[in-house]
Amino acid sequence: MNDDWAAWRARTDLDAYDRRWEQLARDGANPHGEADRVEELLPGGGGRVLDAGCGTGRVAIELARRGHHAVGTDLDADMLERARRKAPDLQWVEADLATLDLGETFDFVVLAGNVVRFVATADRGAAVHRAAAHVAPGGRLLVGFQLVPGGPTVEDHLGWCAEAGLQVERLDATWDGAPYAEGDYVVAQHVRPLRPPSGATDRPPTR
Repeated sequence: MNDDWAAWRARTDLDAYDRRWEQLARDGANPHGEADRVEELLPGGGGRVLDAGCGTGRVAIELARRGHHAVGTDLDADMLERARRKAPDLQWVEADLATLDLGETFDFVVLAGNVVRFVATADRGAAVHRAAAHVAPGGRLLVGFQLVPGGPTVEDHLGWCAEAGLQVERLDATWDGAPYAEGDYVVAQHVRPLRPPSGATDRPPTR
C-alpha cells in the first residue's frame, strides 16, 4: 500500500465507514453498483467472483446475497476481520494483491473502491497482472478508480491489462454505465478471450 492509503486508514473509523454505506441505502441511494454490473453480465447468480481488495466486505457480501460464490481478499487485517464477522460463511483471504495466487480462476474479478490507486506505485502493474491471472477464459476483470495526480492513468491500466492478455470491452465514468469522457473516475471492463492473444504473458509487467 502507499502513503495515500496510510493517510486514509489513519483518518477513517471503520464503524463509521460501514455505517456510511448503510445510510446511503436507507436514503434511497444505490451502494451496490459493482454488484449490479456483475448481475448485468451474469444475471441470476451462480457466478464465481473474486473481490480483490475487499475491505470490510461490502461487494463480496452483496454478491453472495444475490447467489454468487464470492471470495474476498485484502491486505488489511482489521478490515478483513470485520468482513469475516459480517459474513463468516464466506472465504476471506489475507493477501498482498501484488503477489496474489489463490490457485483458481473466477468468472469475475472486481477491484472496486480505488484498490489500484492505493497500491504502491511500483507494485500497481503487478497487482493488476495478478488480478488478471485469476480471470478464467471468457471471464471479466472489473476495475474502478479515481484519476488523480500521482495515481494510475487510464493508459497505465489498459497497458497492464493488455500485457496480461485481457481485452478492453468498455470504459465508463461510473459503475452504472455513464459514458467515460476524460473525467476524474473510470470503470474499466476487460475480458479474457477464450484463446490467449498473441503477446500475452504470465511474466510480471516491466513498468
